[in-house]
Amino acid sequence: MCLFCKIVNKEIPSNIILEDENFIAFHDINPKAPVHILAIPKVHVDSFDQVSGDMMQKMTHFIQNVAKEVHIDKSGYRVITNIGENGGQEVGHLHFHILGGAKLRWGHFSDADPQGHF
Repeated sequence: MCLFCKIVNKEIPSNIILEDENFIAFHDINPKAPVHILAIPKVHVDSFDQVSGDMMQKMTHFIQNVAKEVHIDKSGYRVITNIGENGGQEVGHLHFHILGGAKLRWGHFSDADPQGHF
């Protein structure tokens, strides 16, 4: 069972922000912004490449509700999902990073090596 499935099953504690029958959102343990929340489906889906359109429709609404819950819906926020090793995915369970609470920069690509990928 993956780390996020253990959080869904309450086997590992987490600081839950919002939960419904399909999804759960909790604070990231290594925040990259003043507000950094992870939103995940309760059923295991490996990554964005395997998610259904129906699930994404429901997840979109859930993420919007998370942003409202933590009061970043008006000021703005960023939603990111990483897919696969080169995309930076560290946990093999679909998850969306919801970042906000400050003016976010876009400088995290400085360590990327673009050689041969164009």
